[in-house]
Order: sequence, then structure tokens, then C-alpha cells
Amino acid sequence: MISPWATTMTHPLPAGLRYQQKQLLCDVELHLEYKKLSHPHAPRFTWLAQVQTSTMSTVNLVTPDWLDTGNNSWQLTAASLVALQSVPGLCLLYAGLVKKKWAINSMFMVFYAFAMVLVVWTILGYEAAFGVKMLPFVGVPKPVLAMNMQLTQSTLPSANLSQNFPLSTMVYFQFAFAAITLALIAGAYLARMNFTAWMIFVPLWLLFSYCVGAYSIWGGGFLFQMGVIDYSGGYVIHLSSGTAGFVGAWWIGPRLQSDRKNFQPNNILFVMLGAGILWIGWNGFNGGDPYAASPDAGVAVLNTNLCTAVSLLTWTCMDLIFYRKPSIIGAINGMITGLVGITPAAGVVAGWGAIIIGVCTGIIPWISMNIAGKRMRLFTHHVDDTLGITHTHMVAGSLGGFLVGLFATSEGCAAFGITNPGGAIDGNGKQVWLQIVGILFVVGWNAVWTSLIMCFIKYVCRVPLRMSEEDMLIGDDAIHGEEAYCFSDDVDGLVPTITQEQRAHERMSHDAERVRVLVGRDVEMGNGSGNSGEHGKIDGGEVKMD
Repeated sequence: MISPWATTMTHPLPAGLRYQQKQLLCDVELHLEYKKLSHPHAPRFTWLAQVQTSTMSTVNLVTPDWLDTGNNSWQLTAASLVALQSVPGLCLLYAGLVKKKWAINSMFMVFYAFAMVLVVWTILGYEAAFGVKMLPFVGVPKPVLAMNMQLTQSTLPSANLSQNFPLSTMVYFQFAFAAITLALIAGAYLARMNFTAWMIFVPLWLLFSYCVGAYSIWGGGFLFQMGVIDYSGGYVIHLSSGTAGFVGAWWIGPRLQSDRKNFQPNNILFVMLGAGILWIGWNGFNGGDPYAASPDAGVAVLNTNLCTAVSLLTWTCMDLIFYRKPSIIGAINGMITGLVGITPAAGVVAGWGAIIIGVCTGIIPWISMNIAGKRMRLFTHHVDDTLGITHTHMVAGSLGGFLVGLFATSEGCAAFGITNPGGAIDGNGKQVWLQIVGILFVVGWNAVWTSLIMCFIKYVCRVPLRMSEEDMLIGDDAIHGEEAYCFSDDVDGLVPTITQEQRAHERMSHDAERVRVLVGRDVEMGNGSGNSGEHGKIDGGEVKMD
């Protein structure tokens, strides 16, 4: 008897089977027993089995040996979680925190940065941050757009590291980090930065500032070689964005006084939704940095959430002690500082270390924001950081990086794949000094290049850094011709929500505000920019200059 498995099919395949053949039938599983071989449909089963066998052999031929599908899946998932933190996470958070007349502009600054960063990142940025060494602090910028590059194994040549997933996955994962860095910077410039200036700022800052920090610490640069630890971006992302936010806010100047007074969120529901996306998205932010679905990734995720919870509770307690009321906005600030503080340490500290970091990030940034930020002349007159990025990211990021030098464990470092023998708690006091060196370099480099880029935009491109005062009075409608909350009885189309008479009235009110003098209070005598105007005080009806 001839085995039915040897039967060949001479008649054309039905259309349905041709479709199944086209789909490769990877999900077909045959569990046939010898007693079923005489089934009248055995030839069809034979064909299916042969197709499955040939399909599996084809898949094996095109699947590289270095690929770990589990790690690749987790890395793509982590990248998507980080991307969601920017869009829609920070879009919603910013739109809810600012006054309603700035909701669209705030979202659009994040939205634009997300798109621009992706284009520049794939053309020049990725290789500058993770490619072949050009200088001790930057790689050779070049595109990663060719198919043969995107399908190859991801490697970091300067760091002598490789991952078991393709370069395309690595490029997208690191793009999400670069994008959120620019989105965070936007939080310090809201409600007065000229949008055209922002369009120029984003690609320049990405190339000349972010890529240098990323290469120096992650890509195999000189800080990497020295042994500076930044697990997931406390320095590269948060310290950098906080520094750029602080310096850029000084160059741009403060908001209108009317915008700074009674600065209350216009939509706390948006704020909560955005904050929730940030918190959960941070599981991919820190959990994806071992570049594998490894035990260390689990440690990083647990420590991230533990530190965040402790910091949130600590900040809330500080609000209760000093203001007698718990604040949801305060709790969100505590959440953010906890997330930022644990970022440089997530997978290299123990759980008790995460708790200590959470307590510190709930207290020190609180003091920075609520005492120094409200009393120091530097912040009240010169540096108007709209959403407090300086406090929640620069202060918290440097604090977390410093505490890594104290609480990093040798076991955590080994699990992460670095040779550092832990921190001071494990007898390696040198790590504290290395972390301080990292802080100084990141702050110095970003301060200098943020200033240079602002000067280039203002003096070379001849693009104003600030909006006109009339545009700042009106907000979204003047800048984008749109409003987030446009209520109208005209169901067929939008009608102007601000008439010329209303604009004239607002302009007159603003002019009156600028010349109003209060006895014993500082008076702005310049153009409304705290960094350029003169100041004086009233004494007996006469203005005396400082």
C-alpha cells in the first residue's frame, strides 16, 4: 500500500487553500494518528503538512540566530509605553495645567517636538548618540534609513555592547526617550515662546545637546568609560531638560503678569489623565533599559512604582504640614519627582534604597519649588519656569543621580551588566564623586548650548524668542486661530470668539496693569521681561530706581 503522505496533488488548489498557502499557514497544527491516514481527505492533509513543513523551514532560514523574539517584543512594548508618555500623556498634562487660552499651544509644542525629533533622529541623531566614535562625547552622525541597516543586529560599537533585537527596534526605543526630553523642556517655555523659535530650537537642541549627553553616558563616551551610572535617563533626559528649561526660560523672559497671577489648572481631569499615563508609561521607561525581558527589568519596574508612591505620599504630607490642605496638583508633582529621582537608579538599588530616594524626592524638590521658587528673586523676576521643570526634573534628576552613588548595590550593577562595584553603601565611595562629575558635565554642557542656540535663533535667524504682547494677551486664537474650548451657537461653523472690541478692552486692561504702581511693591519699568527691564520702588510718590 502506498502511503497517503506520498500522494501528490495534480488538480489545482481551491481558492481557499491558495489563500491559506499565501498566508503560510504558520498557525496550522496537525496531530494525525496512523489510524487516520486512510481518511478520504488524506491528500489534502498531506498538502497542508507539506506546506507547513516548508513554511517552517522558510521561517527558520530568515530568522537570524541572534534574534530573541521575547526581548524584541518587550523592547517594542516598552518603546510604545514611553512614546505614549509624550503623546498623549504630556499633551493632556500640559493642556490641563495651563490657562485655557494656552491649551492648544501647549499641546502643539509637544506634538511638534514628537514629530520633528523622529525625523532628525533617524537622519542624524541616533548615530550621533549611539554610533561609531567621532569625539569622546559624540558619535559620527549619519542616517539609519537603509533596509540592510534596520534589519541588522543592534550594537553599540563604542560601548562594545550588542542586543538580541534589530537596530530598528533600538532606534525607535531611543527615539521615544529623545522625544520626551524635548517635550519636557517645552513645559518651562509655555505661554510666551514664539512657536517659530520653538520649531528651530527643537532640532538644534536635539543634535548639539541631547545627543552629546546620550553618547557620553550611554553610547560609550567618556562618562560611560569613567563609570558614571545613569540607569534610564536621570542625567541624559531629566537633568538635561531641567537645565535647558531653566536657561531657556531666562533667555525668553517671564510670562505676562496677568498669566502668572492666580495660575490655576483649567482642567484637572486632563491633568489626572496625563499624569496616569506618565506613571504607567514609566514601566516601559525604566523597565526597557536592560534591553531584555530580564530579572533586572522586573526589579526596575518594582522600584520605579515603589519610589513614586513614597514620593507622592511624602509630598502630600508636606502640603498638609505647611498648607493644611492636601493638593492633587501637589501629589502629581510628588509623583513626577519620584519617577524622575528613581530613573538613574531603578535597577541598581534595592527596594529599601528606592524608598529612601522616594522620601528625598518628596521633600527636597518640594522645598525647591515652594520656598526657593516663590521667594528667590531669580525665580520671581528673571526665570519664569511655567510648570516648574527646574524643580521637578533638574533638582530631582540630580538628586537621584547623587543617591545612586550612595545606594547602588554590586548585585544590581552586575544584573544590569556593568562592572561598577556598587556605591558607597557597598564600600565604593568613589562612585559618589563620579556621579557628581556627571552632574557637572550635563549641567554645564546643556547650559552653554541652550544659550548658544537661543542666541542663534534671536540674532542670526532674526526670529523673536517671545510672542508679541498682544498675542500673549489673547493666546491660542491669536497664534493658531483655534481654541480648545470654543463654545458657539453656530453649529455650521466656527464664529470669532473674541471680537475686536474685546481685544481692545483686554489691551487697555493690560496697559493699565503695566503702569499701575503699588506702594512698596516692585514695579517693572522695561518691556515686560524680567531679565531686561529696570526695577524701582515707590517712595513718597516718586519712583526710585534700584
